[in-house]
Amino acid sequence: MARKPELLCPAGDMEKLQMAVLYGADAVYLAGTSFGMRSFTGNFTPEQLPQAIAFAHEHGVRVHVTVNTMPRNDEAAALPAWLEQLDAAGADALILADLGAFTLAGKYAPHCERHISTQASICNYETARAWHDLGASRVILARELSLEEIRTIRDKTPADLEIEAFVHGAMCVSYSGRCLLSNYMTGRDSNRGECAQPCRY
Repeated sequence: MARKPELLCPAGDMEKLQMAVLYGADAVYLAGTSFGMRSFTGNFTPEQLPQAIAFAHEHGVRVHVTVNTMPRNDEAAALPAWLEQLDAAGADALILADLGAFTLAGKYAPHCERHISTQASICNYETARAWHDLGASRVILARELSLEEIRTIRDKTPADLEIEAFVHGAMCVSYSGRCLLSNYMTGRDSNRGECAQPCRY
């Protein structure tokens, strides 16, 4: 029997979160003020995050928090405390791209599911299986995959591994946002949430 897909919507600030929740989202994804790829949305302060999560949960909506930048050495030390905050705030899942952040999330946010971001460029079933073996409960596939490729990944991965795919949004010019074009043209690094989107010009 076919399962109803989950409608997961972005929530850049409290107003957008409320609209997504009230208009039928099954889940929302959002960022805090650290380690998220959406630098130019409102995002949620450490004080706002528990309120946002509580509002969503009161309406039966799950909250996935992005921790999907590629932290540099000087940022890595701040990850454990941030992950503990997200765990304490009641986040349902963390969206992760970096293997180190993924591993730390297993230790410092044990109540959160770990989802693998589209930033990880999962293009085949072997990679999806590998993330599952490491403890991921969901993989968010590379945006450039065809429906047939997605079907093959579904057929060749464990049934308990959830598969997520973008159905609307930007198509990054390289592979799932792992692009240097913005950095080269403007000095704004797309892999750190600051993409100037030159591919849309």
